[in-house]
Amino acid sequence: MKKFSTQSIGQIGEDYVAKFLKKKHYKILERNYRKRYGEIDIIAENKYYVVFIEVKTRHTNSMILAAEAVNRKKQLKIIKTASMYLSENETEKYCRFDVCEVYVNPDNLKLVNINYIEGAFE
Repeated sequence: MKKFSTQSIGQIGEDYVAKFLKKKHYKILERNYRKRYGEIDIIAENKYYVVFIEVKTRHTNSMILAAEAVNRKKQLKIIKTASMYLSENETEKYCRFDVCEVYVNPDNLKLVNINYIEGAFE
């Protein structure tokens, strides 16, 4: 089994999610938006929503679900960071916080499954 860095696994997962969102007619506004409170992996929009997406990528043999890593502390960081984004980028659209679980083959990082959770937290 080839060893990949956590950073490269995360980047590949975000790339898969960006492609997934584009197929669903979302426009990618930002990737890896960073502020002092934290980072938002992907900010996208569709006709009605600006969506703040946390991407969690795991190997298929992972013991826990990827979404379990987005605990309340992480959610609060994302919410604060999203507030900063919204203060810089006015919009009339609703906002939503989604989590996307990406599961990849541990040998080659090929996509196995995407589980997209709309409105994962508020």
